[in-house]
Amino acid sequence: MSVKNYLDVRVDGAVLMVGLNRPQKRNAMSLEVMHELHDTFTNIPEGVGAAVLYSTSQHFCTGLDLSEIRDQSVIDNVQAFREWHKTFELIQFGKVPVVAAITGAAIGGGLEIATACSLRVVDDSAFFSLPEAMRGLYVGVGASVRFPRIAGIALMTDMMLTGRTLYAKESYERGVAQYLVPVGQAVLKATELAHKIAGNLPMTNYAVTHVLPRIVDQSQQDGLMTEALIAAVVSSDTRTQDRLADFLDRKKDKIQTAPAV
Repeated sequence: MSVKNYLDVRVDGAVLMVGLNRPQKRNAMSLEVMHELHDTFTNIPEGVGAAVLYSTSQHFCTGLDLSEIRDQSVIDNVQAFREWHKTFELIQFGKVPVVAAITGAAIGGGLEIATACSLRVVDDSAFFSLPEAMRGLYVGVGASVRFPRIAGIALMTDMMLTGRTLYAKESYERGVAQYLVPVGQAVLKATELAHKIAGNLPMTNYAVTHVLPRIVDQSQQDGLMTEALIAAVVSSDTRTQDRLADFLDRKKDKIQTAPAV
């Protein structure tokens, strides 16, 4: 992996740790940050089965670096937003699932990159907002597509029209975040989850991250057919057969009765 100016990238066993590292700008995402993210998620090392996206400082990400869209032509901005889309697609539909560890602010583009991840862990300091409308802007790097699918169109409409802030506890209760932990524990929890995810077979993780979202967008009958096809593909993997044999023949991972309270 090449040296990055604004990312702290390292491998922890089977997990790729990707730290947003532009603290002087509260991790505002410039075009250079975009290019570094694109390179990182394009060139995931062999043996890596999951990734963690986190901040090396207090705030997760305060959005796009708006100085780079100022005084730009319409077509230049369209092209820039489409480049961001490609980068976030690599995070959502890339080689491995990505777990976001969110501390402090996840504003605008920070919310958008978080929703491109497979799972989100927030600590009690985390909060989300979409202030674009207050600045005469509109979200441009995926929130319109991803956030309503996670939280519903009504919440996104409210956040954009009124500037409402979504704090950690409510984000967990609404399913925006899947895990809520004390301050300072988000990266630890996200890394724990990523190691567990990396222990799954790659084909299973691919089905969950690439095929499941598309099934949800299909009609019921089309979705059932897609489900049958991907289930057949996954179950035919030789490594799946090995794990199935372990489960059936050696009683591995059998469900246990809950202990009496």
